[in-house]
Amino acid sequence: MAKWTVDASHTSVGFSVKHMMVSKVKGSFGAVEGSLDGNPEDLTEAKIDFKIDAASINTNNTDRDNHLRSGDFFDTETYPNITFISTEIVKKDSDEYKITGDMTIKDVTKKVTFEVEYEGKGTNPWGVEVAAFEVKGKISRKEFGLTWNQTLEAGGVLVGDDIKISIDLQLNPAQ
Repeated sequence: MAKWTVDASHTSVGFSVKHMMVSKVKGSFGAVEGSLDGNPEDLTEAKIDFKIDAASINTNNTDRDNHLRSGDFFDTETYPNITFISTEIVKKDSDEYKITGDMTIKDVTKKVTFEVEYEGKGTNPWGVEVAAFEVKGKISRKEFGLTWNQTLEAGGVLVGDDIKISIDLQLNPAQ
């Protein structure tokens, strides 16, 4: 089996969550790493390991980012990483998969399933082969112990529960 590694400079990990019950806050994580052991053109036998530096969160608001790093949310000093390790990969059609695995946020590990689409392979201008994927999923932040919230005067809550995740992933053969 070939080993591929995440090209962090060509990978983006984004998320969105409802804010005040009506709008969305979007953000990203800047520091990611991981590997795929297997064939990127047929993931059915692959093993995937993905790690995000939780402190690399960016929502374009320094105060909010610092609050998200605090004990109210990710507690990045105690739990520096968010991890995902695949446990089951099901091929839906030639380029689409359902990938289930163990996601750990803080000290909570839950099964999470992502929809993954293989975008193709190519060779960059430096002669390095690349493989690309689009990944989408959704988690409940409360299931991972991210329960901080505030009740709004008009009813409802400040931060929604569902976190939508969107990853544009590029892999390179391991050196």
